[in-house]
Amino acid sequence: MPELDHEHVAIRTGPRSGLPVIVAVHSTALGQAVGGCRVWRYADWRDGLTDALRLSAGMTAKCAVAGLANGGGKTVVAVPEGTELDPALRRRVLEDVADAVASLDGTYATGPDVGTSPEDMAVIGERTAHVFCRPVERGGSGDSSPATALGTLAALRAVRHRLHGTPALKGARVSLVGLGSVGLRLAGLLAEEGAELLVSDIDPAKRAPARELGATWTSPGQALTAEADILVPAALGGILTGDVVPELRCAAIAGPANNQLATEPVADLLHERGILWVPDYVVSAGGAINALAVELRHETPEEARVRVEAIEHTVTELLHEAEHRNVTPARAATDLARRRLDAARARRPVT
Repeated sequence: MPELDHEHVAIRTGPRSGLPVIVAVHSTALGQAVGGCRVWRYADWRDGLTDALRLSAGMTAKCAVAGLANGGGKTVVAVPEGTELDPALRRRVLEDVADAVASLDGTYATGPDVGTSPEDMAVIGERTAHVFCRPVERGGSGDSSPATALGTLAALRAVRHRLHGTPALKGARVSLVGLGSVGLRLAGLLAEEGAELLVSDIDPAKRAPARELGATWTSPGQALTAEADILVPAALGGILTGDVVPELRCAAIAGPANNQLATEPVADLLHERGILWVPDYVVSAGGAINALAVELRHETPEEARVRVEAIEHTVTELLHEAEHRNVTPARAATDLARRRLDAARARRPVT
């Protein structure tokens, strides 16, 4: 379990669903904490707690590096293995989540994550206003996946420029692990850019859309260690372990999957091998940037898109600083987030 340096962690048994509902607020130093609602199966509810703690801390870093006036939080509903979420039970789960979020009096707002959708956010929104990414017709910014994919593409351009002196992705050999809502959209964007795509997913049904994009299909294990310019993790986290690092045959890793490193020292192992790793919370910030721009600042979709595409500049600056200081990009990003959080705390009035 990660170190507990959170402002607030609430664990309750949902009175309607009977399932563990975990809300972790890592930091509100920069402003209201934001972070998705993950409904996922776990062998033990404490595994869900570990996820909530790590993911909420990652959201704090994501917002800080992106320059957002928000902190990080996360909701996890730990569904026991073998439990089927029929529509009735799913609604009860979402109502339990809504009450847990509402109990925090606006210090935290949630949005979609693994296992939830904009439609689910509309259900949560029936009981609390502290929710993002409801469907557009329900007053929200809709599905965050397109913006997350677009932001990832911007990050990949910065990585490509760092490796080859050009942001153009045409001809780049990209191995993409995971064709979920973000991964499949990203694959489409990369195909449009002319990248040479190797793709994988645990769901064999994703082979058909991959074929339509002209991508080469392989297994997730083979995609992970394939020879590539850039490896793009876009599924669940923890795939970069100390054991797998020696097997990697890529020049760089940058993808939207959360918690890609099994442990923090893996970043140093990658650096020692000369593999450029851009922290996932930097790469995946597009969805949060878009939702907050549209729903909090009431910007137009075009204005929000400009903010999302600025991830390319953010990654470029981080890579430059890392090279200048001879540290990993992970260290450069952590230091930047810490400076912004420390500055925000210093501005807080003493009570």
